[in-house]
Amino acid sequence: MAERARLAAAVAAVAAEAGQMALARWRTDFRRWEKEPGSPVCEVDLDVDRMLRARLAGLLPDAGWLSEETADNPARLACERIWVVDPIDGTRDYIRGREGWSVSIALVEGGAPTIAVLDAPARRESWTGIAGEGAWRNGVRLQAGARDTLPGARVPTDALPKADRDLVAVHKPNSIALRIAMVAADEADLVATLRWGSEWDIAAAVLIAGEAGAGVSDALGGRLAFNKPDPQAFGVLVSAPAIHAAAVARLSERARALVG
Repeated sequence: MAERARLAAAVAAVAAEAGQMALARWRTDFRRWEKEPGSPVCEVDLDVDRMLRARLAGLLPDAGWLSEETADNPARLACERIWVVDPIDGTRDYIRGREGWSVSIALVEGGAPTIAVLDAPARRESWTGIAGEGAWRNGVRLQAGARDTLPGARVPTDALPKADRDLVAVHKPNSIALRIAMVAADEADLVATLRWGSEWDIAAAVLIAGEAGAGVSDALGGRLAFNKPDPQAFGVLVSAPAIHAAAVARLSERARALVG
Protein backbone atom coordinates (compact mmCIF):
# COMPACT_ATOMS: atom_id res chain seq x y z
CA MET A 1 0.00 0.00 0.00
CA ALA A 2 2.84 2.38 0.79
CA GLU A 3 4.31 1.74 -2.65
CA ARG A 4 0.99 2.53 -4.31
CA ALA A 5 0.73 5.77 -2.32
CA ARG A 6 4.22 6.77 -3.45
CA LEU A 7 3.34 6.04 -7.05
CA ALA A 8 0.11 8.03 -6.72
CA ALA A 9 2.11 11.01 -5.44
CA ALA A 10 4.45 10.75 -8.42
CA VAL A 11 1.49 10.57 -10.83
CA ALA A 12 -0.05 13.62 -9.16
CA ALA A 13 3.20 15.52 -9.71
CA VAL A 14 3.20 14.57 -13.40
CA ALA A 15 -0.46 15.59 -13.71
CA ALA A 16 0.28 18.93 -12.05
CA GLU A 17 3.12 19.54 -14.52
CA ALA A 18 0.78 18.72 -17.40
CA GLY A 19 -1.91 20.94 -15.92
CA GLN A 20 0.46 23.89 -15.70
CA MET A 21 1.60 23.26 -19.26
CA ALA A 22 -2.01 23.44 -20.44
CA LEU A 23 -2.82 26.39 -18.18
CA ALA A 24 0.04 28.44 -19.63
CA ARG A 25 -1.62 28.26 -23.07
CA TRP A 26 -5.23 28.51 -21.92
CA ARG A 27 -6.99 31.59 -23.26
CA THR A 28 -4.18 32.16 -25.79
CA ASP A 29 -4.07 31.64 -29.55
CA PHE A 30 -3.54 27.99 -30.52
CA ARG A 31 -4.63 25.73 -33.37
CA ARG A 32 -7.94 23.93 -32.95
CA TRP A 33 -10.04 21.72 -35.23
CA GLU A 34 -12.60 18.90 -35.15
CA LYS A 35 -11.52 15.26 -35.35
CA GLU A 36 -15.10 14.60 -36.41
CA PRO A 37 -18.24 16.73 -36.12
CA GLY A 38 -18.81 17.62 -32.48
CA SER A 39 -15.42 16.33 -31.31
CA PRO A 40 -13.02 19.28 -30.88
CA VAL A 41 -9.29 18.95 -30.39
CA CYS A 42 -6.45 21.45 -30.21
CA GLU A 43 -2.69 21.42 -30.48
CA VAL A 44 -2.39 21.68 -26.69
CA ASP A 45 -4.17 18.31 -26.34
CA LEU A 46 -1.46 16.73 -28.48
CA ASP A 47 1.44 18.48 -26.75
CA VAL A 48 0.19 17.47 -23.29
CA ASP A 49 -0.39 13.92 -24.52
CA ARG A 50 3.22 13.58 -25.67
CA MET A 51 4.51 15.03 -22.40
CA LEU A 52 2.39 12.67 -20.32
CA ARG A 53 3.43 9.60 -22.27
CA ALA A 54 7.10 10.40 -21.75
CA ARG A 55 6.75 11.19 -18.04
CA LEU A 56 4.51 8.24 -17.17
CA ALA A 57 6.71 5.81 -19.11
CA GLY A 58 9.51 6.95 -16.85
CA LEU A 59 7.48 5.89 -13.81
CA LEU A 60 6.44 2.46 -15.15
CA PRO A 61 8.32 1.46 -18.31
CA ASP A 62 6.36 -1.82 -18.62
CA ALA A 63 2.90 -0.22 -18.56
CA GLY A 64 0.75 -0.04 -21.67
CA TRP A 65 -0.82 3.13 -23.01
CA LEU A 66 -4.36 4.14 -23.96
CA SER A 67 -5.08 7.79 -24.63
CA GLU A 68 -7.69 9.80 -26.47
CA GLU A 69 -5.00 11.52 -28.51
CA THR A 70 -2.79 8.54 -29.41
CA ALA A 71 -3.58 5.89 -32.03
CA ASP A 72 -4.56 2.72 -30.18
CA ASN A 73 -2.03 -0.11 -30.15
CA PRO A 74 -3.48 -3.57 -29.37
CA ALA A 75 -0.17 -4.51 -27.73
CA ARG A 76 -1.62 -2.85 -24.61
CA LEU A 77 -3.89 -5.87 -24.14
CA ALA A 78 -0.89 -8.00 -23.17
CA CYS A 79 0.20 -5.55 -20.46
CA GLU A 80 -0.53 -6.25 -16.80
CA ARG A 81 -0.73 -2.51 -16.17
CA ILE A 82 -1.82 0.30 -18.44
CA TRP A 83 -2.08 4.08 -18.29
CA VAL A 84 -5.49 5.36 -19.39
CA VAL A 85 -5.23 9.06 -20.14
CA ASP A 86 -7.21 12.02 -21.39
CA PRO A 87 -4.67 14.86 -21.70
CA ILE A 88 -7.42 17.50 -21.62
CA ASP A 89 -10.83 16.20 -20.64
CA GLY A 90 -13.33 18.93 -21.45
CA THR A 91 -11.53 20.30 -24.51
CA ARG A 92 -14.64 22.29 -25.45
CA ASP A 93 -14.41 24.31 -22.20
CA TYR A 94 -10.64 24.65 -22.64
CA ILE A 95 -11.05 26.11 -26.13
CA ARG A 96 -13.80 28.46 -24.98
CA GLY A 97 -11.72 29.77 -22.09
CA ARG A 98 -13.92 28.20 -19.43
CA GLU A 99 -12.67 26.46 -16.30
CA GLY A 100 -14.36 23.06 -16.67
CA TRP A 101 -11.43 20.99 -17.99
CA SER A 102 -8.90 18.67 -16.39
CA VAL A 103 -5.96 16.37 -17.00
CA SER A 104 -7.13 12.80 -16.35
CA ILE A 105 -4.76 9.91 -15.57
CA ALA A 106 -5.60 6.41 -14.35
CA LEU A 107 -3.42 3.37 -13.81
CA VAL A 108 -5.45 0.27 -14.64
CA GLU A 109 -4.46 -3.17 -13.34
CA GLY A 110 -6.46 -6.32 -13.98
CA GLY A 111 -9.21 -4.37 -15.71
CA ALA A 112 -9.79 -1.91 -12.85
CA PRO A 113 -8.32 1.51 -12.00
CA THR A 114 -5.99 1.41 -9.00
CA ILE A 115 -4.57 4.95 -9.06
CA ALA A 116 -6.39 8.02 -10.35
CA VAL A 117 -5.50 11.68 -10.64
CA LEU A 118 -7.47 14.62 -12.01
CA ASP A 119 -5.67 17.94 -12.20
CA ALA A 120 -7.88 20.97 -12.85
CA PRO A 121 -5.53 23.96 -12.58
CA ALA A 122 -8.03 26.58 -13.73
CA ARG A 123 -10.15 25.52 -10.74
CA ARG A 124 -7.13 25.10 -8.43
CA GLU A 125 -8.12 21.49 -7.81
CA SER A 126 -6.12 18.29 -7.60
CA TRP A 127 -8.07 15.04 -7.11
CA THR A 128 -6.52 11.68 -6.20
CA GLY A 129 -7.92 8.20 -5.66
CA ILE A 130 -6.11 5.03 -4.55
CA ALA A 131 -7.91 1.69 -4.67
CA GLY A 132 -8.76 0.54 -1.17
CA GLU A 133 -7.38 3.68 0.47
CA GLY A 134 -9.70 6.56 -0.35
CA ALA A 135 -10.02 9.70 -2.43
CA TRP A 136 -9.02 13.30 -1.81
CA ARG A 137 -9.35 16.78 -3.29
CA ASN A 138 -6.52 19.16 -2.42
CA GLY A 139 -5.59 16.80 0.40
CA VAL A 140 -9.07 16.67 1.95
CA ARG A 141 -10.68 13.23 2.10
CA LEU A 142 -13.86 12.91 0.05
CA GLN A 143 -17.19 11.36 1.02
CA ALA A 144 -20.16 11.04 -1.32
CA GLY A 145 -23.46 12.39 -0.10
CA ALA A 146 -26.13 10.68 1.98
CA ARG A 147 -29.18 11.50 -0.18
CA ASP A 148 -31.59 8.56 -0.02
CA THR A 149 -34.39 9.69 -2.38
CA LEU A 150 -34.00 10.25 -6.11
CA PRO A 151 -36.36 13.25 -6.42
CA GLY A 152 -34.38 16.38 -5.61
CA ALA A 153 -31.04 14.82 -6.57
CA ARG A 154 -28.51 17.35 -7.87
CA VAL A 155 -27.40 16.69 -11.46
CA PRO A 156 -24.71 18.69 -13.30
CA THR A 157 -26.47 19.42 -16.57
CA ASP A 158 -27.44 22.24 -18.90
CA ALA A 159 -31.10 21.16 -18.92
CA LEU A 160 -33.20 18.32 -17.54
CA PRO A 161 -35.52 16.27 -19.78
CA LYS A 162 -39.21 16.45 -18.99
CA ALA A 163 -39.18 12.99 -17.38
CA ASP A 164 -36.54 14.13 -14.89
CA ARG A 165 -37.92 17.49 -13.81
CA ASP A 166 -38.06 16.23 -10.22
CA LEU A 167 -34.25 16.44 -10.19
CA VAL A 168 -32.24 19.62 -9.65
CA ALA A 169 -29.84 20.99 -12.27
CA VAL A 170 -26.51 22.33 -10.98
CA HIS A 171 -23.47 23.78 -12.76
CA LYS A 172 -22.02 21.47 -15.41
CA PRO A 173 -18.32 21.53 -16.33
CA ASN A 174 -17.66 20.17 -19.82
CA SER A 175 -15.26 17.56 -18.37
CA ILE A 176 -17.22 14.39 -17.63
CA ALA A 177 -14.44 13.46 -15.20
CA LEU A 178 -15.08 16.62 -13.17
CA ARG A 179 -18.82 16.00 -13.19
CA ILE A 180 -18.26 12.52 -11.77
CA ALA A 181 -15.84 13.97 -9.22
CA MET A 182 -18.59 16.33 -8.07
CA VAL A 183 -20.48 13.26 -6.79
CA ALA A 184 -17.38 12.22 -4.84
CA ALA A 185 -17.26 15.68 -3.25
CA ASP A 186 -21.02 15.77 -2.43
CA GLU A 187 -21.50 18.66 -4.85
CA ALA A 188 -23.80 16.52 -7.01
CA ASP A 189 -25.86 13.41 -6.37
CA LEU A 190 -26.11 11.86 -9.83
CA VAL A 191 -24.21 11.80 -13.12
CA ALA A 192 -25.48 9.55 -15.91
CA THR A 193 -24.71 9.25 -19.60
CA LEU A 194 -26.81 7.07 -21.90
CA ARG A 195 -24.41 6.74 -24.81
CA TRP A 196 -21.24 4.95 -25.77
CA GLY A 197 -18.14 6.59 -24.36
CA SER A 198 -14.45 5.88 -24.08
CA GLU A 199 -12.49 4.45 -21.18
CA TRP A 200 -10.23 7.50 -20.98
CA ASP A 201 -13.23 9.73 -20.25
CA ILE A 202 -14.08 7.98 -16.99
CA ALA A 203 -11.28 5.70 -15.76
CA ALA A 204 -9.76 8.12 -13.27
CA ALA A 205 -13.00 9.72 -12.12
CA VAL A 206 -14.88 6.49 -11.36
CA LEU A 207 -12.10 5.34 -9.03
CA ILE A 208 -12.20 8.67 -7.21
CA ALA A 209 -15.99 8.45 -6.90
CA GLY A 210 -15.97 4.82 -5.84
CA GLU A 211 -13.32 5.44 -3.19
CA ALA A 212 -15.50 8.28 -1.87
CA GLY A 213 -18.32 5.76 -1.42
CA ALA A 214 -20.39 6.61 -4.50
CA GLY A 215 -22.34 4.00 -6.45
CA VAL A 216 -20.61 3.36 -9.79
CA SER A 217 -21.80 1.35 -12.79
CA ASP A 218 -22.44 1.50 -16.50
CA ALA A 219 -25.78 2.86 -17.74
CA LEU A 220 -27.48 -0.50 -17.19
CA GLY A 221 -26.14 -1.00 -13.66
CA GLY A 222 -23.36 -3.36 -14.72
CA ARG A 223 -19.71 -3.40 -13.68
CA LEU A 224 -17.32 -1.15 -15.58
CA ALA A 225 -14.22 -2.86 -17.00
CA PHE A 226 -11.13 -1.27 -18.51
CA ASN A 227 -8.40 -2.14 -21.02
CA LYS A 228 -10.87 -3.98 -23.21
CA PRO A 229 -10.12 -4.73 -26.88
CA ASP A 230 -12.74 -2.11 -27.78
CA PRO A 231 -12.16 0.53 -25.10
CA GLN A 232 -15.78 1.67 -24.94
CA ALA A 233 -18.46 1.55 -22.25
CA PHE A 234 -22.20 1.99 -22.61
CA GLY A 235 -22.56 5.05 -20.50
CA VAL A 236 -21.73 5.59 -16.86
CA LEU A 237 -23.95 6.06 -13.81
CA VAL A 238 -22.39 7.51 -10.66
CA SER A 239 -24.50 8.56 -7.71
CA ALA A 240 -24.84 8.95 -3.99
CA PRO A 241 -24.84 5.32 -2.84
CA ALA A 242 -28.38 5.17 -1.46
CA ILE A 243 -30.00 6.32 -4.73
CA HIS A 244 -27.97 4.22 -7.15
CA ALA A 245 -30.50 1.42 -7.49
CA ALA A 246 -33.33 3.90 -8.00
CA ALA A 247 -31.33 5.75 -10.65
CA VAL A 248 -30.59 2.51 -12.52
CA ALA A 249 -34.27 1.58 -12.35
CA ARG A 250 -35.36 4.96 -13.73
CA LEU A 251 -32.87 4.98 -16.59
CA SER A 252 -32.71 1.31 -17.54
CA GLU A 253 -35.63 1.37 -20.00
CA ARG A 254 -34.16 4.36 -21.82
CA ALA A 255 -30.72 2.75 -21.80
CA ARG A 256 -31.98 -0.56 -23.21
CA ALA A 257 -33.86 1.26 -25.96
CA LEU A 258 -30.61 2.90 -27.03
CA VAL A 259 -28.62 -0.34 -26.90
CA GLY A 260 -31.21 -1.93 -29.16
